[in-house]
Amino acid sequence: MTLNVFRFDPEAGRPPRYDRFPVEAMPGMSLLEALTEIAERQDPSLAFRYSCRGAVCGSCAMSVQGRPRLACQTQLKDLRGEVLVAPLPHLPVIKDLVVEMGPFYQRFEEIMPYLIRRTPPPERELLQAPRERRLLDEVADCVWCGACYASCPTVRQGPSYLGPAALLQAYRFAADSRDEGGREGLRLVDREEGVWRCHTVFNCVEVCPKKINPARAIQALKRKALLGRFKLW
Repeated sequence: MTLNVFRFDPEAGRPPRYDRFPVEAMPGMSLLEALTEIAERQDPSLAFRYSCRGAVCGSCAMSVQGRPRLACQTQLKDLRGEVLVAPLPHLPVIKDLVVEMGPFYQRFEEIMPYLIRRTPPPERELLQAPRERRLLDEVADCVWCGACYASCPTVRQGPSYLGPAALLQAYRFAADSRDEGGREGLRLVDREEGVWRCHTVFNCVEVCPKKINPARAIQALKRKALLGRFKLW
């Protein structure tokens, strides 16, 4: 198998290119393991980011055959032909496959991703009924890898758009029975660069490595925003 890997070092002053690396695809071998082998045996200057190797940290997200994936979760046996490996789109390249995640995390800061409380805290923990917790089960699995953000055509057209990951987290707190932020939190997403910029393309659903549906969460936020405007919520 051959991997065509994106190479670029902004400090070197040379244009981006793709380097070809032959890899012996062993049974059960992941793309992350292949990249590690390339860095150890063929080109130690190859830069890529990873940590947990178990689809938990989300740090090894990259574009594989034009689709954002986690390298640790991508098996070589599932890839065909020469494999194109590139950094996540819509984010500045630091070097090779490593991108600057600052613009992605900045969107989270804009939606106040934490519980807002108006009442004094209880002496013990804030309890939830099982049905209330179930509303959060799916969104709590998000690993903030940026795959949905990188696949979203609206992000490409307007970088000020909050994007599916931040909106998913906004829904996570809007749906949390312990949150007392109410309309304050909703106002942060009820705007042109918020939920109303989503055109429900579903790319975010297709690429999420944790099988989360950000589009459904965004639609729920839209309903809440409309009800809030008519003072029905």
